[in-house]
Amino acid sequence: MAHVELSLSEVFAPASRTAPEQESDNVSQWCVTVTLADEPCLLIDAKTRVVAISTAGCRLLCLGDPEDVIGRPLLAGGLRLLDFTAARGELTEQETDKIPPLLALHSGRLARGLLRVQAAGRNTPDATVDAISTPVLTDGTVAGSLTFFSEI
Repeated sequence: MAHVELSLSEVFAPASRTAPEQESDNVSQWCVTVTLADEPCLLIDAKTRVVAISTAGCRLLCLGDPEDVIGRPLLAGGLRLLDFTAARGELTEQETDKIPPLLALHSGRLARGLLRVQAAGRNTPDATVDAISTPVLTDGTVAGSLTFFSEI
């Protein structure tokens, strides 16, 4: 099994393609990068609303098109989080608070974990994904989280 180490010595904030007066925070700056990414990734704001999601992220998480997801709360109707039991029951609210995108947002630290996801209201097979999340800071305060996914 491959071993991956992540170390950040300096925060990298990509250049935004918006006008300078619109570049108010790191969440806005990461928005373009996530939207254009080939990798499955997701950016949420401090209120857990989806700010940006890559097409590959939508495909992996069975969420349809990015336009259908952006602006909505992460767990609002489009995504079912399942436990790892044979019964595949939905996660409780207490358990969903511990998923990497939300844990990074609330703790202000890197978070990683496995998720079993299924599109809500659709008869699709579930997927197991590895999620790695990091908080996105603006002026020293957590303003969102950035998550990269990999299918297991």
